Amino acid sequence: QVQLVESGGGVVQAGGSLRLSCAASRRPITSYGMGWFRQAPGKEREFVAHIRRTFGTYYADSVKGRFTISRDNAKNTVDLQMNSLKPEDTALYYCAADSGAGLRFKAYEYEYWGQGTQVTVAS
Repeated sequence: QVQLVESGGGVVQAGGSLRLSCAASRRPITSYGMGWFRQAPGKEREFVAHIRRTFGTYYADSVKGRFTISRDNAKNTVDLQMNSLKPEDTALYYCAADSGAGLRFKAYEYEYWGQGTQVTVAS
């Protein structure tokens, strides 16, 4: 099974940028649809972005136009470029993988998860 490790989190001022990376091991990410989710304290885990196993990217309305998900099959990584960050983007960000070919917007649809990386946006 694939193992996922996130990195790139940190503290940034509102309006700033961060780039999160999810490194996969044991299996190639070409076998998976990949997603990013986030969870703020006291809130449910929410969908952020999804990139399909073949092609196509999808975003939550709250991040559309600010975040970009991409995959580097040669490096076996999936990145999340986050621009124009807002304090409400503060959360623990998780990378997830699913072996299905369809769209995946719900956390329960993903089979494998990383441990998360913290993003804090200061106002």
